[in-house]
Amino acid sequence: MYTDIQLINNTAIHNFEVFVDGHRAFIDYKQHGDKVFLIHTEVPVELEGKGVASALVEKTFKYLEENNLKMVPYCEYIKVYLKRHPEWERLVV
Repeated sequence: MYTDIQLINNTAIHNFEVFVDGHRAFIDYKQHGDKVFLIHTEVPVELEGKGVASALVEKTFKYLEENNLKMVPYCEYIKVYLKRHPEWERLVV
């Protein structure tokens, strides 16, 4: 789902973001070296329940892996996602 939507790494404001139907969903992060601290995931009310958050997280994990980065999940949504998708635990510091 949402395979045609591009993940943007907005380094100026430390967000991984996607735009769906004119609305912005994002993951707030901080980066230190090769570690990316995933702090908060936010999806606007208009997009809730449409799979946008899980698509955003999946795209972010793929980005991290492609760029040889590791993650430190602080966000509760991401922690729950990892329990449902343990194959991504390989990226956790």
